Amino acid sequence: MNSETIASQALTLTAADGYPLSATLYPASQPIGQLLVGSATGVPQGFYRRFAEYAASRGYSTLTLDYRGIGGSAPASLRGFDMDYLDWAELDLAAGVDYLKGGDLPLYMVGHSFGGHAFGLLPNHSAIGGLYTFGTGAGWHGWMPRSEQLRVLLMWRVIGPLIVRSKGYLAWRKLGMGEDLPKGVYQKWKRWCRFPRYFFEDPHMPGLEARFGEVTTPLTAVSATDDLWASPASRDAFMSAYRNADYTALTVDPLALNLRPLGHMGYFRAHAEPLWHGALDWFDQLTLAAKAA
Repeated sequence: MNSETIASQALTLTAADGYPLSATLYPASQPIGQLLVGSATGVPQGFYRRFAEYAASRGYSTLTLDYRGIGGSAPASLRGFDMDYLDWAELDLAAGVDYLKGGDLPLYMVGHSFGGHAFGLLPNHSAIGGLYTFGTGAGWHGWMPRSEQLRVLLMWRVIGPLIVRSKGYLAWRKLGMGEDLPKGVYQKWKRWCRFPRYFFEDPHMPGLEARFGEVTTPLTAVSATDDLWASPASRDAFMSAYRNADYTALTVDPLALNLRPLGHMGYFRAHAEPLWHGALDWFDQLTLAAKAA
């Protein structure tokens, strides 16, 4: 990584409904662009610190944030905390776009898992010049290897309901599954993972595919061959909804690249820096193409 020291700035963003969100800006010393990080489900913004510092060292002032109910944006207790899963995109991530947009520098977005879902739900996605997302898939257990299917179904059908019934939210941090999740997130996530194409097949969510069809932004989606939750087939099942976008699918084999295993979370661990290099190069190319147009 570049040896430049990045002094981060803690911020509080305000979503359109007034909810305060914990965020962090990693400013570049000589900025050539701005970058918004769309986190995965249940992953606090600090997980993306190394990537954000790397992006800032490459000239991209980078903003991370905690969705409501997660990390620094969580209430004292998640019991009784009322929210909808889509709030993370339509309100929280949208607040990040609003904070960054409007300047002279190009604005791009890097997604992780849910971050790639969120892009098509943003009311202000047109302000973003390109999305590069890692590990975005449809979530259906049928896309997973058999052993992982069994583990996931055990969580959805047995362990999760027991925890939520007892606690009032998905208290699974102690199980090593990530941050505790609000009940509204758990309920929708569980439901959508029943469908091979995720929420696009939910009859209670009409119109979502039409919204995704409105996206014409350049998109690149990366899946690792060892990502059990977002395999290339799962990625393709979901990303096909961005039918009018300039879309590129990339499949990476960690062994072929001499990388340690990636899985679903390794894209943003330090050993994945070669993948970050590719993402920033892609944004550089988008900027050059826009200037030449």
